[in-house]
Amino acid sequence: MAIVAKLKKYLDSNKVKYKALKHKLAYTAQEIAAAQDVPGKQVVKSVLVKAGDKYVLAVLPAIHLIDTKKLKGMLKCKSIKIATEKEVEKVIPDYKAGAMPPFGNLFGLETYADKILKEDVEIVFNGGTHKDTVKMKYADFERLVKPKVADFGKHI
Repeated sequence: MAIVAKLKKYLDSNKVKYKALKHKLAYTAQEIAAAQDVPGKQVVKSVLVKAGDKYVLAVLPAIHLIDTKKLKGMLKCKSIKIATEKEVEKVIPDYKAGAMPPFGNLFGLETYADKILKEDVEIVFNGGTHKDTVKMKYADFERLVKPKVADFGKHI
């Protein structure tokens, strides 16, 4: 299986240069970094977060965790929690849980990107499965998604 058709069509229709990459089965962003032989800082993970009564997509490097206090303050919500696998399947049905790409706009979700991602020219992220990744320029990601860039990650 290659990158999910919806993502491929979106990237192609926006004339984005990208590489679709294959690797052995990997479930975490750190495993993907090792399989693709790229720094963990360059591998992006997408985390569905329930902020109050709405969902948002938080995008950050593999080597970071979400600082929920920072994110909660930034979103000005009363409660914040990482979505369960069932919630992910409901909100983002086209993708395997844990393998969704960082394009919240494809799912009608606000997307928040950790500011450290701007430091890398290229990013690598899940292509919708646990064996497929996409490598593209961060600038193209930012142009397409228009994420709110903020400081909400903390080093593992």
